Amino acid sequence: MNRKSLITFLIITFGLAWTLFCIPLAFKSAPQSTTYLAVWQVCFMAAMWAPGLGAIFATRLVEKQPVIKTLRLNTLGPKRFYFLAWCLPALLTLATMGVSNLLGTGAFDPKFTFMQESMTKAAAGIAMPGVEILVLGQVAFALTLAPFINLLFAIGEELGWRGFLLTRLMPLGQWKAILLSGLIWGIWHAPTTLLYGYNFPQHPYLGVLLLPAGFTLLGIILSWLTLKTRSPWVAGLGHGAFNAVAGLAFLLLKPGFDTALAGSPLGLAGWVPMAALVALLIWTKQLPVVELEAQPS
Repeated sequence: MNRKSLITFLIITFGLAWTLFCIPLAFKSAPQSTTYLAVWQVCFMAAMWAPGLGAIFATRLVEKQPVIKTLRLNTLGPKRFYFLAWCLPALLTLATMGVSNLLGTGAFDPKFTFMQESMTKAAAGIAMPGVEILVLGQVAFALTLAPFINLLFAIGEELGWRGFLLTRLMPLGQWKAILLSGLIWGIWHAPTTLLYGYNFPQHPYLGVLLLPAGFTLLGIILSWLTLKTRSPWVAGLGHGAFNAVAGLAFLLLKPGFDTALAGSPLGLAGWVPMAALVALLIWTKQLPVVELEAQPS
């Protein structure tokens, strides 16, 4: 294990991203202003490429290896895993909302109150389509086009987390590499919750404690896809699909639910279906990955 390479990766990944996460604070005096929202969005999108840049610099400048081949950007692997990467986040999100209903921490909203209220604020006398049509359009977009649009930024993270970090930690053993890379991934997100309430708006401090567990569970699933294909692209698609559907609970559940307990796939309700999927992979001997799949060109 090349410790110098790992340290270089972590310094760039955390240093660059955490700096970008802090920049919008300079504009937070007007949190609803166009300037603040634009700066926030640009900085967060740029931060998603910090792990990718860390992986590129560590691979090229420290390890002296070719980036594309070493990080397997020229590899796709078995195509069936891309279908799973596309579909599993939606199924996990749907299951999270189901668990929320079963636990009584969230309830399906047939009136789509959140969208209704958003339409009322935005319409200002302008004729708008029915709320059902708008919700259907949002859901359809999240399930189809959004994962591929998000891939442009998600691959920046996955190039670092699964493409570089996971593989560099493999000398520790597969399970240790999977769990440690997921844990680091969760810690990396801490400023987004602590400073902005991202993912857990009601619980910025508790959210920092919840993130590592949620991201570790999700990281196991993305790591499994990566090890099966030996490519970061499949994790990039899965990550992009997850980002696309993770917010659907705000459209489909009654407003006011606690994101730490309901709706969010990274919260307690989301841990249940993700843990069940991980258990299924272990039970069916899909994890740990014993033999890597043959790599078609």
